[in-house]
Amino acid sequence: MRKRLIAAIGMLSVVLTSGCALNSSGPGQAAAPAADGALKGVSVNVGSKEFTEQLLLCEITAQRLESQGASVKRTCGMSGSSAVRSALVSGAIDTYWEYTGTGWLTHLQQTETINDPAVMYSKLSALDKSKNNIVWLPPASADNTYAIAVKSETAKKLGVSTISDYAKLTKTDPASASFCGASELFGRDDGWPGLKKAYGFDLPKDKVAELAEGPIYNAVAKGNPCNFGEAFATDGRIAALGLTVLTDDKHFFPPYNLSLNVRAAVLDKNPKIKTIMDPISKLLSTTELQKLNAQIDVDGKTPEEVASTWLSANKLK
Repeated sequence: MRKRLIAAIGMLSVVLTSGCALNSSGPGQAAAPAADGALKGVSVNVGSKEFTEQLLLCEITAQRLESQGASVKRTCGMSGSSAVRSALVSGAIDTYWEYTGTGWLTHLQQTETINDPAVMYSKLSALDKSKNNIVWLPPASADNTYAIAVKSETAKKLGVSTISDYAKLTKTDPASASFCGASELFGRDDGWPGLKKAYGFDLPKDKVAELAEGPIYNAVAKGNPCNFGEAFATDGRIAALGLTVLTDDKHFFPPYNLSLNVRAAVLDKNPKIKTIMDPISKLLSTTELQKLNAQIDVDGKTPEEVASTWLSANKLK
């Protein structure tokens, strides 16, 4: 019953927050697919979550497929992992980029702790294919794992370099350990609740602030309303704002390697999608994504611009 309720809520979220995208291709749509190519005559609906990296990946995928003759509908920017996942499983979209840790812990609700990326991918891809007919294409080396960030000067002043150090700080000086996170982090077992349990700490409610994911980086850089905050390892603002990522010394956060998820029915009918997207996965390292994300979040470029320039530079468009 709980799984059906979550799926229903997810699909409702798709309709309410992304209704426009579900009925139109959205900004950045090429005038027309390439006149010829390996995917000529193929129609694909590409989706994504709402944050910068996902919007970028949605555009990279759409433009790459269009360059090979596919007609692409964009459903970029859906709110939350459950909404996009529900859209994929139901057939509302055909493909989107997901993170292995999210797939294993959230979508498949597995409790086994896996820290080896290769083992994670092997078990995850086999289970999701058999249970849901979802294919996880070979993952990128980019690992967008959760992280705890702090301004480098603040970290030095407080003597905090690991999450274990942070856990001690929550007990000796909870005001200095103030934390900002997004709603999804606070609601996930592989997020804040699990982190507190693994490291044996808690924090008074008035020292914890819930913000949208984007503003957290600036909040941490300014130390207002928090000194520490949720971050993602591939985010370009970490370096740009002079932040430090605390070492996850107990290896709580699992691998979150990127993999393009595709409905098996779509891939079986159009197997060339894998061949066409393979070069993308091979190029997407953690460092590469940090640079690309920074062009959007720091330099102010659009996902469409960054995707187009990057694909052209790598001769993939």
